[in-house]
Amino acid sequence: MTGVDLLGYSAGAITTLTFLPQIIKTWKEKSAKNVSLVMFIIAAVNEVMWIAWGALLQPANWVVILTNSIILVMSLTMIVLKLRYNK
Repeated sequence: MTGVDLLGYSAGAITTLTFLPQIIKTWKEKSAKNVSLVMFIIAAVNEVMWIAWGALLQPANWVVILTNSIILVMSLTMIVLKLRYNK
């Protein structure tokens, strides 16, 4: 693994943490009152596009695919929580 690869995987690991604090806060409080549903829908669509792009590259870019797959799961989780706990 090269230094560039290590940097990419490290950046991807940190990026995957972006939505985690909001998910935890929403889960604990059982409230999504101040959470923007539209933002997480846009994020989910964006992640799908990044995953497709990473997969279509030759060779496939696994940093992009893995990072955005995790963020997609988090975006979808927040959408579910927003719909469930929207008060």
